[in-house]
Amino acid sequence: MKGLTYAGVTRDILRPLFKPSAAYLGLLTVSVSVMAWGGYCWWVQLVNGLGVGGYQPPVFWGVYITTFVFWIGIGHAGTLISAILFLFRSRWRTGVYRAAEAMTIFAVMTAALFPAIHVGRAWNAYWLFPYPNQRELWQNFKSPLMWDVFAVATYFSVSTIFFYIGLIPDLAVVRDKTSGIVHKMYAQLALGWRGTDRQWHHYLAAYGFFAAFATPLVLSVHSVVSWDFAMAQTMGWHSTLFPPYFVSGAIFSGCAMVITLMLPLSRIFDWDDYINVWHFESLAKMCLLTGSILTYAYATEHFIAWYSDNPYEWGLFTYRATGEDYSWVFATMVFCNCIAPLIWWKKSMRTNLAVLFVVSLIINVGMWFERYNIIASSLAHQYDPAAWVYYVPSWVELGILLGSFGWFFTWFLLFIKVMPAVAIAEVKELIRPPLMADEEAA
Repeated sequence: MKGLTYAGVTRDILRPLFKPSAAYLGLLTVSVSVMAWGGYCWWVQLVNGLGVGGYQPPVFWGVYITTFVFWIGIGHAGTLISAILFLFRSRWRTGVYRAAEAMTIFAVMTAALFPAIHVGRAWNAYWLFPYPNQRELWQNFKSPLMWDVFAVATYFSVSTIFFYIGLIPDLAVVRDKTSGIVHKMYAQLALGWRGTDRQWHHYLAAYGFFAAFATPLVLSVHSVVSWDFAMAQTMGWHSTLFPPYFVSGAIFSGCAMVITLMLPLSRIFDWDDYINVWHFESLAKMCLLTGSILTYAYATEHFIAWYSDNPYEWGLFTYRATGEDYSWVFATMVFCNCIAPLIWWKKSMRTNLAVLFVVSLIINVGMWFERYNIIASSLAHQYDPAAWVYYVPSWVELGILLGSFGWFFTWFLLFIKVMPAVAIAEVKELIRPPLMADEEAA
């Protein structure tokens, strides 16, 4: 932060808002195109029904539920970085927490699409909501799927409020740099912020409260998602290990996604003074910690299946690892999540930007395959051998999966264009105030 000034920080961080680069426009074009392809695939499914998917009895959870759990997991790193590390006063969070919070919002928005996509008749999706109706259609509140609704909705609401509160001082900065109707829009969003002592006092109190309130959600939300599986009697799912297993995996994939998002942006916008190797190395260390927990969970899961002496349970885990149908999924999961990140134990590798970016991509691929391994193999290989099948996703399902990434990246890129992606107010706390700098020069 040495040599930076308040004016320079404001100018550098607001640059993407007023002067989008060619690289930015190119990325936005690609993401919108991918999103459009996913929309077309969904249209094909709406017209022709779920038969265009690869579903066959007894596999009725596939790519869509896998992707739902994946995106819920991605959203966990934002709250971890912004809330928990704020409470611990970790200085390295400053450069990346704003983008991580935005990633949380957009990841949950992406995940929310998949229940409607999965049930097929999206025009009847309102049947999922508990409202008085003459058909006496009511939800089963004892179902873990309903627990999901409340957990995810609470997480999204609190994360959105927390995200917006943190934005207010920076929105006022944008307001003061704009004019016309744009100025009026940011003035409304800034809620009359003037930076007075009283406003800062209430701001910090509210921000600290929501940080403390959001912290338990990091542990609770993906634990509730894991109960979708753990409460079932399905082989490979009915396990008390799932809550910590899912939470560690969610933070693991979320931190990797932050690296994937922010490393290219720091290059495109020349933000080396604000997002640099220090931040990415710290995220890599978080991945090493949670990845080690995840690897231990994999080993424990297989050990318990063997030690239980349950032939059905152990048979499924053997099938996952050695069967001709899903062994490649298992091998991809183990390589991406357990082996590839080990390169980061060497400092020179976790401070190499190219290695950081490639390994973060590998981790996200591996985490998607982890969810696919859990869902597809368990449903396809249940108690009755006569009912064993091999689930193969169709091009429609894969197109919608790809489109979800286009949807997510489109929202994220639009966010960069209309909001400061780095916290201006918190960066200024780390540099010398103008008066102190003038006295030192004198």
